[in-house]
Order: sequence, then structure tokens, then C-alpha cells
Amino acid sequence: MEETKCGYRVKEYNGPVKRYCQTLELKDNPELIDEYVQWHSEAKSWPEIRDGIRAVGILEMEIYLLGSRLFMIVETPLDFDWDSAMAKLNTLPRQAEWENFVARFQKTLPNASSAEKWTLMERIFYLYP
Repeated sequence: MEETKCGYRVKEYNGPVKRYCQTLELKDNPELIDEYVQWHSEAKSWPEIRDGIRAVGILEMEIYLLGSRLFMIVETPLDFDWDSAMAKLNTLPRQAEWENFVARFQKTLPNASSAEKWTLMERIFYLYP
């Protein structure tokens, strides 16, 4: 993709934010992966899920794909509490339905919540001051 080599513009905020990075493995099936990508497009993603993500305080969420490996970046305000937000997200309209729907694409346990599926990653490098 041409955009890949040009980079992706990031949102600008009025103050500092923090970032969480997560990973998840999809089933290694090109047809399922293509369908999963389509379900995350603007046209096919569920508005209730996008609204719920914003409702728990997430400012931006991006998912990247390499083969069958997903990488998610989540940007939040500095006072964001991950555990509280994920617990709230799990109770919002259609969230459990969405998680069950996308589980058929993912290498995860049945009926797992988003917080149980996605694994937080440890940052091991940044451009030190």
C-alpha cells in the first residue's frame, strides 16, 4: 500500500496523552483475515462499538496487520485507567455481541472480552532524550 510507505498522520491533542500497545493473533487463513479487515472498515464496523470505545475515554485506536498478527495502538488522556475502562467497555451495548462475532477470526478463547483477547505489550525502546 502506498500509504504504508508515506506513514500515517496522527491526531493532535491540546495536551499530553499516553499510549497503550496491544497484540492479538488471527487465525492463519487469508480469506478470514480479508473478511476481518473488511469488518473493521468505516463502512462495515459497528457504530455502537466505535461509540463505546470513545465513551470509555479512548481518544484514538488504530489496528495494524502483518500476516496474521494484529497490533493495536490506543491513545488516551493521562488520567485514563485501563482496568476501569475495559470493565466498563465490556458492559456497553453490543460489545459482547461484537466480541463473539469477531472471535471466529481470532485465536482466542470463546466468549472472551476484548481485554482478555488483546495482550498489552511492553515498550522496550524509544528515542531517549
